[in-house]
Amino acid sequence: MSTLHGRIGGVTQGYDLHADWDGQELHGRIGGRFEGKDIHLKVGSGDVDGRIGGTFAGFDADGDVTPERVDVRLGGRIDGDDLHLTLRGNRVEGRFSGRLDGKDVSLSVQGDRLHGRIGGVVEGKDVNLELGGVPVEVAALAAVCAYKALEDEQDSASAANSASTSG
Repeated sequence: MSTLHGRIGGVTQGYDLHADWDGQELHGRIGGRFEGKDIHLKVGSGDVDGRIGGTFAGFDADGDVTPERVDVRLGGRIDGDDLHLTLRGNRVEGRFSGRLDGKDVSLSVQGDRLHGRIGGVVEGKDVNLELGGVPVEVAALAAVCAYKALEDEQDSASAANSASTSG
């Protein structure tokens, strides 16, 4: 059993990621016990299927994952985000959530670590993960899932704060 662990985001506004990999399934937790989401991804024959979070407060992951590319839909057909990554050498690069309103993904592998940034300099989040034997393409997908879970949580908190101050 391999273990993926590390952090997406900063010290105060970030999520830990801890997940186990058995060669076909990645399962674990994004965030903490109370504030966060479970992650469960099943990977086989170039296909990925899974769920991040629970039945109501979560999103699906469905698409293709190979050692060269990640092409996955996170969320539903209407209220979801596309993820397209290319893996070349020690680089993982691509785009999350569309060409205009999306975020760049720029990650690199050094030894047993996957690190870099999702999003821009100002509104992006750092990625710092120990691979622990987990394939880079699966770890990169998990990093973007953690990023989306964190962004969704921050958007929800921001909307709640706006509603309470405007009333």
